[in-house]
Amino acid sequence: MKCVICKTGETRPGTASIVLERDGTTILIRDVPGEICDTCGEVYHDAETTERLLDQVKRAYHDGVDVEVRRYKKAA
Repeated sequence: MKCVICKTGETRPGTASIVLERDGTTILIRDVPGEICDTCGEVYHDAETTERLLDQVKRAYHDGVDVEVRRYKKAA
C-alpha cells in the first residue's frame, strides 16, 4: 500500500519496536508485526495487533509498571 505519511513509499511486511505510554507507564514491545514504509519507516498495524498492544499497556499500567520491555506475542 502507498504510505499515507510520506506519500511516496510502499509498505512491506516486517516487524518493529513500539513504545507505548500511559500516565507514567512506559512499555517497549519488540518484534511487533506490521506493514512498514520503505521510504520513511512509518509502521501500520492491523486492528487485532493494535488491540493487543493497547491491552498490554493497559495491563502494565494497572500492575503499576514504570518501564517494561517485552516481545510481542500473537494470540494463542
